[in-house]
Amino acid sequence: MIKGLAVLSFSFLLGMWCGQLLGAWLAINTNVGGVGFAMIFLLLSKEFLSRKGWWSGELEFGIEFWNKLYIPVVIAMAASLNVKSALSSGWLAIVAGILPVLLAFWVFKALIGKFNPTQR
Repeated sequence: MIKGLAVLSFSFLLGMWCGQLLGAWLAINTNVGGVGFAMIFLLLSKEFLSRKGWWSGELEFGIEFWNKLYIPVVIAMAASLNVKSALSSGWLAIVAGILPVLLAFWVFKALIGKFNPTQR
């Protein structure tokens, strides 16, 4: 598990560094695509380790463990940032967030009614 975490950490740090370099190159002064670079490095390192025969179940378990935690944490962080941003941006941002949700509820209700054989 520790080796998988090491590969994941190395990929993350290298990706963040590349994102910072790209942001500096574009004169944005922020990380641009660091997580995307990290995912690319993780895929490349998995392929490299597999071809060398060094990829084991222990490595895979360490990465899978954090994979199961990563998605809920990132979604929670992004959702809280989006809510904070919307509340500080004014009424238009709040309405623009609420309307698609209500529309999605209506579409799902219509689809369930159309395709549910028990309601016929």
